[in-house]
Amino acid sequence: MKYHPNEIETKWQKYWAQNQTFAASNNAEKPKYYVLDMFPYPSGAGLHVGHPLGYIASDIYARFKRHQGFNVLHPMGYDSFGLPAEQYAIQTGQHPEKTTRENIARYREQLDKIGFSFDWQREVRTSNPDYYKHTQWIFIQLFESYYCYDAQKALPITELISIFEKSGNSAVNAACDDDVRSFTAAEWHAFSDAEKQKILLQYRLTYLAETEVNWCPALGTVLANDEIVNGVSERGGHPVVRKKMTQWSMRISAYAERLLQGLDEIDWTESLKEAQRNWIGKSVGASVRFQLQDSVHSIEVFTTRPDTIFGVTFMTLAPEHELVAQITSAEQKAAVEAYVEATAKRSERERMADVKTISGVFTGAYALHPFTQELIPVWIGDYVLAGYGTGAVMAVPAGDERDYAFANFFKGSLGMPEIKNIFNQDISQAAFADKSGFELINSDFLNGLDYKAATKKIVEALEQIGAGKAKINYRLRDAVFSRQRYWGEPFPVYYVNGLPQMIAPEHLPVVLPEVEKYLPTEDGQPPLGNASEWAWSTTQNKVVSNDQIDHETVFPLELNTMPGWAGSSWYWMRYMDAHNTTEFASQEALNYWQNVDLYIGGSEHATGHLLYSRFWNKFLKDRGFAPTEEPFKKLINQGMILGTGAYYPFFFCTVEISKNENLIDSSKANWKDLKVNVLVFTKISEKIDDGTIDSFFPEIPKIDNKEITSQILPLFKKYLKDNYDDNDSFNLSDDCFNLNVEETNYDLNPKRIPYRSIDPNTHEIDVEKMRQDAMFSFAIKVGNEPIYATTEIGKMSKSWLNVVSPDDICTEYGADTLRLYEMFLGPLEQAKPWNTAGITGVFGFLKKLWRLYFDDHGWAVTNDAPTAEMYKSLHKTIKKVTEDIDNFSFNTSVSQFMICVNELSQQKCHHRAILEPLAVLVSPYAPHIAEELWQQLGHEGSVSLVAFPVCEAKYLVESEKEYPVSFNGKMRFTLKLPLDLTPAQIEEIVMADERTQQQLQGRTPNKVIIVPGKIINLVG
Repeated sequence: MKYHPNEIETKWQKYWAQNQTFAASNNAEKPKYYVLDMFPYPSGAGLHVGHPLGYIASDIYARFKRHQGFNVLHPMGYDSFGLPAEQYAIQTGQHPEKTTRENIARYREQLDKIGFSFDWQREVRTSNPDYYKHTQWIFIQLFESYYCYDAQKALPITELISIFEKSGNSAVNAACDDDVRSFTAAEWHAFSDAEKQKILLQYRLTYLAETEVNWCPALGTVLANDEIVNGVSERGGHPVVRKKMTQWSMRISAYAERLLQGLDEIDWTESLKEAQRNWIGKSVGASVRFQLQDSVHSIEVFTTRPDTIFGVTFMTLAPEHELVAQITSAEQKAAVEAYVEATAKRSERERMADVKTISGVFTGAYALHPFTQELIPVWIGDYVLAGYGTGAVMAVPAGDERDYAFANFFKGSLGMPEIKNIFNQDISQAAFADKSGFELINSDFLNGLDYKAATKKIVEALEQIGAGKAKINYRLRDAVFSRQRYWGEPFPVYYVNGLPQMIAPEHLPVVLPEVEKYLPTEDGQPPLGNASEWAWSTTQNKVVSNDQIDHETVFPLELNTMPGWAGSSWYWMRYMDAHNTTEFASQEALNYWQNVDLYIGGSEHATGHLLYSRFWNKFLKDRGFAPTEEPFKKLINQGMILGTGAYYPFFFCTVEISKNENLIDSSKANWKDLKVNVLVFTKISEKIDDGTIDSFFPEIPKIDNKEITSQILPLFKKYLKDNYDDNDSFNLSDDCFNLNVEETNYDLNPKRIPYRSIDPNTHEIDVEKMRQDAMFSFAIKVGNEPIYATTEIGKMSKSWLNVVSPDDICTEYGADTLRLYEMFLGPLEQAKPWNTAGITGVFGFLKKLWRLYFDDHGWAVTNDAPTAEMYKSLHKTIKKVTEDIDNFSFNTSVSQFMICVNELSQQKCHHRAILEPLAVLVSPYAPHIAEELWQQLGHEGSVSLVAFPVCEAKYLVESEKEYPVSFNGKMRFTLKLPLDLTPAQIEEIVMADERTQQQLQGRTPNKVIIVPGKIINLVG
């Protein structure tokens, strides 16, 4: 009986679905274990073999924990709001919901084929109203909360209102905007309702504010910093500029310290923790205020080196700083405005990364030193960011390399004084940036002090004159929460006199309206501005027509939508109680599952999704809606599966194809004359230049046009048949067509070709196979010589033409082979190249495993007693695999399986006592074949719930030793002996061995050295 993976896998996938084998219970007596994958965005391309890597690893672990008796929650869903579906809608007019639904169906089909043990009853889709209803509810809770630093937690906004009513805000220690004015209780009571709402917006955890944002004109939306790569949008590579817009923001900065401290409590890799620490960016220093000359304005700076204040030579503002336009002199206005405009075209990330370019403009304004009253010129420079600190720096060239370079670059320019040295160190060649090994000079009352003493003294002095104070600063900024897109969660917000009001939770969800166009409106409003019904009736408590807006009972709704990270910031809790219609999850479900025990996903989410998720989880914990402080106990970043890119210097020619009107009735041939671009592959030889330089150049090939046209005609006929359903033209003789090679472009630069069109071992190009790709349907090969591609390892992507579909692997070799091979490629966390040629070895292993249970005559399993060697092979594998799974070393487990099966095959093992536990052992990795073998062994039900085998140490004890027998230190033969023999018994057996007698030739050795369990050596 042969191994037929497709039949077996279809059978067991159907069984799992019908019997809901992997459904988790919220009321189990078993201990819980929650395994989660970062859910995917369902793109139109479907999965390639790199995507399932983490899913396979998590599935192995989930199945392992089930075998160990845990109630395992292992769900899957879709992060289904996203830009690609909307971009497709803009291009085609097709609703994003339809595209998304079709893509999800494709993903589900692929995931099912790989045999994952997901609890599909709990599937979530962030774009479904029954899901984003709860996202909207969480948004409302954030709006109705503020962060109290005294309590170190979020509290209801009603408690803040009570404080205002009793004592104003002078004693309030809460996260808020920088420009909050002080007021008394009496003043609070005297404020109008609108004034009160505006003040509360300055404290709420989600709030409206005019902020500097990353605006992408091509996408028509604001992007988060983590959605920008190298100054352009991650999606589409479009330019991004900085501009001010009124946006919803999340006050994540209030949680900065807790986000830092929480990293010490979770089992994440140190590199991932460090990425978050750097993003949060805690700095200890002082806030210093510099009064502007002849102005009511002042500049506040945050510095980690207040001890260097007497070395301030100039000040630099971010180009987008709010004071720039107000303080710039008439003489400098044109230069400043031009610089501000240029800077707006660069993203913050690009500006932070560019440490080599030095640029800036003097504003013409001066600030006053808080102690000496000296004039300090004020510049603008793009190395200062408006969102970090205060958007201004006091520049001390003597102690900072960047300030030093800036001062020297503009040395002698208007507004750039000489550098002041404040250290007893030489700064003629470079700044002195150390915090030790110096004494201050030219620093008034700080002279002679070191860093620590000077810092303490200057902070005290600043506080005494009211010019500054000690301060802790964080790089982490509040997160912009608005997107000018259609395909996202609608805000549960309407506006009364321009102020936001929340829709009552009992009226959620506010569902996305239908629109005619998915582009922004003609007057620049977001796409929801195209909706004819997008107003809120406070009497009917529902969405009504815009025509009914009267600003008395019917009001306009928010036109922005939430960002892509909204739905992913709490989804793990929805899986706990996915069908709850009244709340995002019941307290019973939340208290049972608590949080995620194991989370697996890509490292690219380190400072986006993972930070936002921790923020929302902490907030929900503060308000009593979540049971734990952290969402994910243990997190593993899987590495990337790399693809092989292939190149070849093919060239192009244009061929015009027309009908021979004398031979074709045009009324019957329903195609028009057209031109096709032909991709010509031929052997490219190299020639040496005239000898003046040592260089090789590709030689332009000489090709007869008839060679091209003779190959193109059958391809064109096939094209007509496939695209025009034109069988009549397909069957016409060749002379019915006129072909003319119009133009040839001998561009011999290497170009990408589909990797699947080359032999994985020799890299020979198969042009016929290449034509299976639509882009290469008119590719031809001229000449009989083989041609070979150049290859390189890189990412697996559509643009590299090297995507390998898991469907193809499953069809040819089976899902179990795919699962084992992906684990076999290398350590989970590391990047590793895909090589289809290596998959046959894993497929061969599964066939060899099958033959332990079946031979050529059928079922081969016996009830015979196993040998000690068989037990040893099995229990050695049990021990190794158990340890490997616990350590997530899945690749070495696969190696051990291969060793074990090889040993059992050599031992001719068909013994039930060995093969039953072996089927369970292999089940997490290759579940389909394990299920089939378990059933063939006579068992009912699924093998996935059977207890995992336990290693028994007694079977690993060595009973024999293969001794090297040496004569005068040279090993001559080996001898296997029981380990419990005494030295005298060993000597007796060795001396009686005929090989010993041959070596001694009648002599008696002077000495016999025996170390039991190690060596035997005869001397003399």
